[in-house]
Amino acid sequence: MVRTGVASVAAGPTLAVVAREAGVSVPTASKVVNGREDVAPETRRRVTEALDRLGYVRRPRFDAAKTPGLVDLVVHSLDTSWSGAVLHGVEEAAHDAGLEVVVSAGLTRTRGGRPERGWLDKLTARGSSGVLFNLAELTASQYAWLEQHRIPFVMIDPVLEPPPGVVSVGAANWHGGVTATEHLLSLGHERIAVIAGHQRKMCSTARVAGYRSALASAGVRHRPEYVRHASFDEGVARRRMLDLLDLPEPPTAVFVCSDRMALGVYEALAERELSVPDDISVVGFDDLPEARWIAPALTTVRQPLSEMAATALRLLVRMMDGDRPESTRTELSTRLVERSSTAEPRDRSSR
Repeated sequence: MVRTGVASVAAGPTLAVVAREAGVSVPTASKVVNGREDVAPETRRRVTEALDRLGYVRRPRFDAAKTPGLVDLVVHSLDTSWSGAVLHGVEEAAHDAGLEVVVSAGLTRTRGGRPERGWLDKLTARGSSGVLFNLAELTASQYAWLEQHRIPFVMIDPVLEPPPGVVSVGAANWHGGVTATEHLLSLGHERIAVIAGHQRKMCSTARVAGYRSALASAGVRHRPEYVRHASFDEGVARRRMLDLLDLPEPPTAVFVCSDRMALGVYEALAERELSVPDDISVVGFDDLPEARWIAPALTTVRQPLSEMAATALRLLVRMMDGDRPESTRTELSTRLVERSSTAEPRDRSSR
């Protein structure tokens, strides 16, 4: 295994030492280490704290010489075409590498919305050699736990900027925002709005920054009221589009920072009996299958989700083999896919 950014740790204490520190029997401590459920919460807490305090290193239970390599893929959910694209990329790359993949649909969460530590215990108990996290948000203690136990991991499109030394793969989001906005500008639009995702998410802020940069380069005034956030939620995007339409000077075009949110925008425009692209042009982001299915077909920025996932898996394999990637951040290029949802403004004087 290879560490991913912190100093190496020496072999930790035995399980007997941990059990004595926590005031439990060795079999009980073993149950906690192996992710067994038949342990009282208070007992589990004491053992877990002792494991952390003493720096106990959990060891895989499988024979690596006889068992195919096993990696974990943690996705945000399994019911979206986004996740399907990520799974496809990981599956193909894992097959080429001779690996087996365990898929988790999100981490078990506490009331605060953070992944529970118990999931990490199960990770080592089943002998996973590494982890891919997609759209995950880990706490500092969870990063430290992965580092301490020398479990290599790669982030696919991390929610927040990862700590120094953490390997991640993403798309050229800033460039994608520039490309989408430049396309609308080239058609003659100047009243261009943007419906972004989470205000604090890396990809969302980068796309909005690209949008603003393209406007500035074209000498078009940035209008703060044209920037709305919808948390990558289709229903919220619909409401934000309605708000934009209620402005004294509504936009003639909108850059929507995900294809799923673009579906909500289409719904809002239909409610107001407005036509795409005759009344308003729409550009999405992702190039999911939905972009081709809706009518009119959505002009969008393609980010290579399957390729991002496959790249992350190949980087993880290198780390599992003891190789350290030269760069901790890999960005794959984005490109505009023109379809039928954009056109010149109906009234050029509305620019």
